[in-house]
Amino acid sequence: MTYATINPYTNEVLANFPEATDAEVKDAITAAHGAFLFWRETSFAERAAVLQKAANLLRQNADDHARLLTLEMGKLISEARAEVELSAKILEYYVKYAEKLLQPERLPVADPAEGEAVLVAEPLGVLLAIEPWNFPYYQIARILAPQLSAGNTLLLKHASNVPQCAANFERLMRQAGLPDGAFTNLYATRAQVEMIINDPRVHGVALTGSEDAGAVVAAQAGRALKKSTMELGGSDAFIVLADADLAKTVKWAVFGRHWNGGQVCVSSKRMIIVDEVYDEFLNRYRHGVAALVAGDPFDAATTLAPLSSQKAADDIRDKIREAVALGAHAEEVGPPVPNRGAFVQPTILTELADDNPARYWEFFGPVSMLFRARDEEDAIRIANDSPFGLGGSVFTGNPRHGAEVAKRISTGMVFVNHPTKVEADLPFGGIRRSGYGRELLGLGLKEFVNHKLIDIVDIDARF
Repeated sequence: MTYATINPYTNEVLANFPEATDAEVKDAITAAHGAFLFWRETSFAERAAVLQKAANLLRQNADDHARLLTLEMGKLISEARAEVELSAKILEYYVKYAEKLLQPERLPVADPAEGEAVLVAEPLGVLLAIEPWNFPYYQIARILAPQLSAGNTLLLKHASNVPQCAANFERLMRQAGLPDGAFTNLYATRAQVEMIINDPRVHGVALTGSEDAGAVVAAQAGRALKKSTMELGGSDAFIVLADADLAKTVKWAVFGRHWNGGQVCVSSKRMIIVDEVYDEFLNRYRHGVAALVAGDPFDAATTLAPLSSQKAADDIRDKIREAVALGAHAEEVGPPVPNRGAFVQPTILTELADDNPARYWEFFGPVSMLFRARDEEDAIRIANDSPFGLGGSVFTGNPRHGAEVAKRISTGMVFVNHPTKVEADLPFGGIRRSGYGRELLGLGLKEFVNHKLIDIVDIDARF
């Protein structure tokens, strides 16, 4: 693969970066293992100091960090700044809570007079993180912060179109005082990824990416008998009930589908509206989408970003055409997007019949699928009729009832009166083809630790 910075707004190639050699990869594994032997012995206070300094540095140079995000993957500069801040908050979450979350857990025993049983969480060692391009810093922070806090060390294989973002985060952590080798960015090849997974000094792999990538890496980890977590695709349902405040709901729908250029695994990709309000919702939504302004992502007036690459834009146009060939109706919305750059015209897909396979696809861009549901029961049925199970949302004037509906949605996350979102203090993860494992909070912190039982028995208890 080619590691390169290509500005999605202009398609200009700005820089190329050589792939790692096998020798460099092996040296990085050795350094990561050596760093682990030291890092696992550090105190929580020492680990927290590094993470806090990294958070401070992110904020002190927020505009410079944000600029790289916009330059390499095309996100709006306002969203880039928000990602920098979110990454800092994730680092700080573990500064505050890692020690408490990893405290030894005393287990209840049948006869306390015989002794005691304790679970302790010990780090596994070197981990491999394989991360995508859509949130270059956030994706690193949400695996790096908990795993460094647990005492592990990491190797990073980031997406090939955000090489400067990856290198920048490695530089940030070194400036924050992280020991050499404890976090290393590698411009690795696919063959080298398998080589890393098979190395006995590497004890786990965390991947965020596509279903296809997840299937390959999960299989490699399985053959090597290594622990893995997979955060994969999604096609989140956005359910609108009859009593929803449509003015507010439509605003959230436009945002939920189009933030980050629509390139979010938890975007509101499937809008499911009960028949009673479907026509009004569609009319309002059409006007809301048409008001988006496509242009330079560095311009504060721009509200619709280009996609991450020209290939991504071409691929989604092909998927739209295929969906139409299979019976869907496509409506392009709003003024024409720029001819230059990786832009896609916002599109609304309707009339996706039960036998149209496109209703089960993930459109990673400004494409909205709208479904007319007969009633609430039918809306729940449509929401659960998906191979994915990442997130979802329910909009209603009765939040308590919305929570009851949320319980019936088969996903890892459901939000009432808000699109699926990411926060430093909320867990993240899904089920089925959306992957397995959880990130953030204590759940993510404990994905790659040895939950070791220490059982202390009174030698005279049974005699």
